[in-house]
Amino acid sequence: MNYSNLYESKKRGTFDFPIELYYVDSLTPRYEMPLHWHLEYELITVLRGSFELSLDGKKTVMYPGDCAFINGGVVHGGIPDDCIYECLVFDLQAFLHNMPVRSKSLAAFLSDTSGITGVYKSGSVTAQTVDKIFDSMECERRGYELVTVGLMWQLLGEFASSSAQNVSGTKSTDQISRLKNVLSFIHKNIDRHISLDELAETAGMSPKYFCRVFKDLTGKRPIEYLNYYRIESACEMLTLTDESVTEIAMNCGFDDMSYFSKTFARYKGLSPNKFRKQNN
Repeated sequence: MNYSNLYESKKRGTFDFPIELYYVDSLTPRYEMPLHWHLEYELITVLRGSFELSLDGKKTVMYPGDCAFINGGVVHGGIPDDCIYECLVFDLQAFLHNMPVRSKSLAAFLSDTSGITGVYKSGSVTAQTVDKIFDSMECERRGYELVTVGLMWQLLGEFASSSAQNVSGTKSTDQISRLKNVLSFIHKNIDRHISLDELAETAGMSPKYFCRVFKDLTGKRPIEYLNYYRIESACEMLTLTDESVTEIAMNCGFDDMSYFSKTFARYKGLSPNKFRKQNN
């Protein structure tokens, strides 16, 4: 899965079937999921191990059988622990375009799905339906597109008829908007030195207050997250490109190879060269 863009604008699936499945294990270039967002909706399910999911700053640990529904625009990311997980990313508006069934309840659902963004535990009605959707996409049996569409409608019906929505309890809209600005700034300037003052200015906060808010939303201090994101980007480049380790280090904002190697080893437990050999 490619999470190299903090904001993703990639088209999913095909024009008439706008849904795409991703299988992620420890050999995937971006095993960890850095914070990002996209306009499409997303379903995540855990197959093995555990996955610490962050949704607009609120963290929840997912276990095998748990699933998450993520509304478009929600900043999300996660840290897997001996984990295998799968993601379905889909354009809900395009998915339902020109569908024959249109109702007030569906219109109300589409106008605000923020209340159902969150994690649903293994065994729940929602988790069981989501499991069937993933199974249909994985197996691709004859007519799987029709089965998947039917299950998606079933899931929407369960959400629309539920009187007790799974409210995610996320942070304020203003703070999330500022976080998006900072994450975009980091992505666009990853190849150069970035100071704490620049990040704070991008967020429109004093450095001291920014550090507190950023740590509250992401669980990491700003510079700590910056290094984490640089190393995750380097991992992807080491796996998917033929660029030299020196070129990759510079493209990820490291002008000191010794510091790059030490930082990489601190996060990944091995050198960049060994990581490349292991993942190739």
